Amino acid sequence: MRSSNFVSFLTVQGFFIGIVFGVLKSTSPESFLGFTLLITTFFYLFAHMCVGFYFQTLGIKGNSFPRQSHERNLDTFVREINKREQFIDAFYHNKAELLSEQEGETK
Repeated sequence: MRSSNFVSFLTVQGFFIGIVFGVLKSTSPESFLGFTLLITTFFYLFAHMCVGFYFQTLGIKGNSFPRQSHERNLDTFVREINKREQFIDAFYHNKAELLSEQEGETK
């Protein structure tokens, strides 16, 4: 699960728990709104703390993209494709000559 999805999930859970708690404990609309916002904010911050601790213990290290080796491989692939295209073009050119020679012999 992506971290943004986890934060969103816990925030929505906190919102609904805040609504339930607000309905059960509040005596006025202001206290209902206060309970809901307070509990939703708590769940939001708690979710961010969980995600932060997860990534801190995971120990992800930044890897750089090996650009030079990829470019070298891609250049090799382009050269191979060009060689094969030349071979196929030469084959079709010679095929047309062979077919015209065979037609001349049969006539």
